[in-house]
Amino acid sequence: MLTIHAADAVIGAPEGADSVAVDGGSVVAVGSYGDVTAAFPQARVRRWSGLITPGLVNVSARALLEAAYHPDPREADELGTVPLTGDAVAALGMDDARWGASARRGLQRMLRHGTTAVAGTFTRPAVRTAVMRSGLRVHAPAEGDAGRPVSLDPLAGTEPADALGGPPVIGGPADLAVFDVRDTAELAAVGAGSCVATVLGGRLVFRRS
Repeated sequence: MLTIHAADAVIGAPEGADSVAVDGGSVVAVGSYGDVTAAFPQARVRRWSGLITPGLVNVSARALLEAAYHPDPREADELGTVPLTGDAVAALGMDDARWGASARRGLQRMLRHGTTAVAGTFTRPAVRTAVMRSGLRVHAPAEGDAGRPVSLDPLAGTEPADALGGPPVIGGPADLAVFDVRDTAELAAVGAGSCVATVLGGRLVFRRS
């Protein structure tokens, strides 16, 4: 469906751009709200407060999905709500089915942080299947990734520019995130928990309620 996402600004786009039009899985326009809506008057418009950015890349995804357990909300009283690691995971006696369920929950939590791509090679079959079915793009690890913190927040310990995918360009993938911040300095300060929406392949896959 042809949709225009409009906010206060689009990071990585020319100055004055505050809107991105997507059709299917591709970006079809980037520019000012007036220009984009004039070009696509029939499009549905989603208005956001804050910044539209390229989707984020989580470089610690393998550790988050293959070495950490994301508790089911029904386990919160017993296990809490934050990912478990190390001895706490070993004590659970994990099997393939439980790894798959954990990975699906972890991937949903990544989407809530503006993540549209993960970096890494996934070796657990259930995790690999969960990643494939999520639709998130998979990147090969890059030099320097190993030194980044393991976090659901791809911005942890790095500058926003290092975690962002390529800028939205016409014909490119419609992978976007929207953050309720004024600029990249505030984004770096508050982190990806400020995400209000994630668009993956043109689909709105997360919207803060």
